[in-house]
Amino acid sequence: MTQINPQSADIFYQAYLEHDRSYEGIFFLGVKTTGIFCRPGCTAKTPKRENVEFFSSSEQALQHGYRPCKKCQPLDLQGSVPEWVSQALALASREPDRVSDQDLQQHRIDPTRLRRWFKQHHGMTFQAYQRLMNVGRAYAQIRQGDKVIDSALDNGYSSLSGFNESFRKLIGFAPSQSKSKQVIPVAQLLTPLGPMIAAAHDRGLCLLEFINRKNLQRQLQRVQKRLNARFVPGEHQLFAKLQQQLDEYFNRERRQFDIPLELRGTDFQLQAWQALLTIPYGEIRSYQQEAESIGKADAVRAVATANASNAIAILVPCHRVISKSGKLAGYAGGEWRKQFLIDLEAG
Repeated sequence: MTQINPQSADIFYQAYLEHDRSYEGIFFLGVKTTGIFCRPGCTAKTPKRENVEFFSSSEQALQHGYRPCKKCQPLDLQGSVPEWVSQALALASREPDRVSDQDLQQHRIDPTRLRRWFKQHHGMTFQAYQRLMNVGRAYAQIRQGDKVIDSALDNGYSSLSGFNESFRKLIGFAPSQSKSKQVIPVAQLLTPLGPMIAAAHDRGLCLLEFINRKNLQRQLQRVQKRLNARFVPGEHQLFAKLQQQLDEYFNRERRQFDIPLELRGTDFQLQAWQALLTIPYGEIRSYQQEAESIGKADAVRAVATANASNAIAILVPCHRVISKSGKLAGYAGGEWRKQFLIDLEAG
């Protein structure tokens, strides 16, 4: 049994017609006439409504005898990095000097295709991503005690003036100010509900949001302002641990996270977020109950606004709060994701 009601099925079919990728992880579509199943954003030929059925997981589709579509590859996590992108990133990691289009072509990587992929997933070209990575690496070296000139040379810059100019343009301050200023590494993590962006520094995780979250750029700016820092692509020891724990959570193998968190906000926001952390796995509360739990019974709307400003999805579980009437009442990552998370924990 798919356990998907007819009303939801009609919504899912419309989402499939529109190739709406915001429904990634919410449903899979099985085509009875071909025996294949697809993810929501698949661009294959559209089947008729009467020839499809819907599943809440790829496992269900496989159990019903469907084969995965070769075009949309529904068994891959949404947002998985293609092999040729991984190869380009490996080149960039090995070589401090900029990887040129010619270098890419020598490794059978199409520069135009790569540029297009990076613009779509990172909002910048591969070359711009490389520059930001190099500057971020230089920043970390200077923070650890390296001389500015040494970090410049180590990261592919032939002149100190060129390095200073590039550093200031990309980071917002001079390399010599690195020990008194803060840059926070960000990375993409994969989940069954789509890729997420994470940011962490020495005190803990300060951001975890779905890439297509509503008003993501505004949220990123808000968090950077709170921390008086700049986000740049990079690595942090917490990212691997976070990815592992998210995988365990979505596989119903983890109910609690032990990732250190760095929460920044107003006193009221911090109260609301701390209240969220007390809601047990698998339970839901109303905004009214959350407001009462912090002694602000008349501040229901303010609590809802504070929850909407929460920058650490899933770990600070604002998805466990719904309206008194039982409606989902909004979720920046999309109400379908909120319902998925509630259902996942109800297990």
